[in-house]
Amino acid sequence: MKNKFFFWLKTYLGFSKRESQGFVLVLPILVGLYSIPKIYEHIVQQHTSTDYNSYQNIIDSLVIAGYERTIPNLETQQQDSTQKRNSTPRPRATALNKLDFNEADSIVLQIVPGIGQTMAGRIVKFRDGLGGMMEKEQLLDVFGMNEEVMERVFQYFDFTPGIYKKVAINQWDASSLANHPYITYGAAKVIVAYRTQHGPYSEAEDLLKVKIFTEDWVEKIKPYLNFD
Repeated sequence: MKNKFFFWLKTYLGFSKRESQGFVLVLPILVGLYSIPKIYEHIVQQHTSTDYNSYQNIIDSLVIAGYERTIPNLETQQQDSTQKRNSTPRPRATALNKLDFNEADSIVLQIVPGIGQTMAGRIVKFRDGLGGMMEKEQLLDVFGMNEEVMERVFQYFDFTPGIYKKVAINQWDASSLANHPYITYGAAKVIVAYRTQHGPYSEAEDLLKVKIFTEDWVEKIKPYLNFD
């Protein structure tokens, strides 16, 4: 096969044996240079497609949540050549009903400037694990959250305080207790150990009998405890 290729180069292109050998060495480089733009174009198209799909998912989630897409209607009015061209004032957009914060998923939360995919996932995990927020400021307990972004969140979403899921402190095991954002796994093991030794808790203040727990922490976790 190799000899036939060299013969073809010599016969049709007039290459000497040395030139043919050099051409064979250069040929893979030429093929690579030709392929690079094609490969780059394919990669760019894949990224563009991924970005479009992500954007479309956000749009679809907003539409499902009740947001509407509006197209601005701008009209220009031609005046005398001695006057400036003025645009007709843009009609004020109708105010949209805000989605409740508790109903926003991680995709919809990304409409808030400063919240990306990672932060949106943390917020949803914190909110759902908490079982309801009593104050907006609790959002600051999310890792990486700051006051500026927190305030921006509630410019986009309505906040309804309330707790819809409580911690069954006398029934759950350590793993289940540790799923709550305010209870570490170490604290959960201590809670279970004390309960096993002294019996069920009757009120939040019983936790203060465990020396490692502070009053501030007990007040923080108190609204989320169920003693049934």
